[in-house]
Amino acid sequence: MVLVDTTLWSLALRRRAHQLSPLEKKLVEEWAALVTSGRAVLTGPVHQEVLSGIRSQEVFEALHEKLSAFRYLENQPGDHVQAARFFNLCRSHGVTGSHIDMLICAIAYRHKTPIFTTDPDFSGYAEHLPIRLHEPE
Repeated sequence: MVLVDTTLWSLALRRRAHQLSPLEKKLVEEWAALVTSGRAVLTGPVHQEVLSGIRSQEVFEALHEKLSAFRYLENQPGDHVQAARFFNLCRSHGVTGSHIDMLICAIAYRHKTPIFTTDPDFSGYAEHLPIRLHEPE
């Protein structure tokens, strides 16, 4: 299982194929392989971020319904505490992360699940946190 971050869902679901660079097309192919194999999973913060900013209620509901079909890693109260620990650890090394990113890291850590993202911030987090990043095949 692989926790797919917002950047990949947006790339795959919000962009048209002809708008993608060759690298982005490869990433979308990897996303599609994860989805097809049933290995792609979501979590609340990612679900929220993907749905944020959609102006049309119809598009919002359709996307929400599609995302609801995926396996969902629920966050637990302890994940928020772990996220705060991760935030403080990164900050002590001069790396600042968002609270949402730290929560995603905490949930992935608890589930021992790699994170698939194009967000370069996660590479910085991975230098200091016990998280793994998914590398496309």
